[in-house]
Amino acid sequence: MPDFIKLQQYFPDLSAVQLDQFRMLQPLYEAWNEKINVISRKDIDHLFVHHILHSLGLAKVVQFQAGAEILDVGTGGGFPGIPLAIMFPDARFHLIDSIGKKITVVENIVTALQLKNVRAEKQRVESINHKYDFIVSRAVTRLAPFHEWVKHKIKKEYNHPIRNGVLYLKGGDLKEELKEAKQKYQLFNLSDYFDDPFFETKKVIYVPL
Repeated sequence: MPDFIKLQQYFPDLSAVQLDQFRMLQPLYEAWNEKINVISRKDIDHLFVHHILHSLGLAKVVQFQAGAEILDVGTGGGFPGIPLAIMFPDARFHLIDSIGKKITVVENIVTALQLKNVRAEKQRVESINHKYDFIVSRAVTRLAPFHEWVKHKIKKEYNHPIRNGVLYLKGGDLKEELKEAKQKYQLFNLSDYFDDPFFETKKVIYVPL
């Protein structure tokens, strides 16, 4: 099944503008990857499933409301932040990474897509003073140290059906990692939402504040 028929199947309410923005991602990343390697050469052919759809797994767990502020830590080439910013144009996304070249790619793709709800910065999470509704990331490190970095950067007041907190995309066997986590968490299996074999071991770990 072509990628964008799948996208409409999983997310039937996408507008024409959103579909166009999602369509632009593959050629944009291919062009930028030739200059600055942000996605492995073999993985660029699987951009839709491994990066775009994987990022949108978070949209199956929570629908970010208008005005919500989301911090994407260690965004790399812009995942999960850019697909989420397309999906939720009325929420505000702050994408950070410690590697300036990656932020250069993110800024250029954000400009090409005309996304007005994204700010990208070369920055470490430790230096962030602002508080957010949700903090998102894709497998930057183990959950316990990651949570220590970000737990004081989450707003207490919440306006979503679930409490504010961390939404962490992880894959593989998480038993040992979750044993060392001291926080309460909830696991969501992405295989419950997407039928591609890639998602068989992929999960969202939600850690409420």
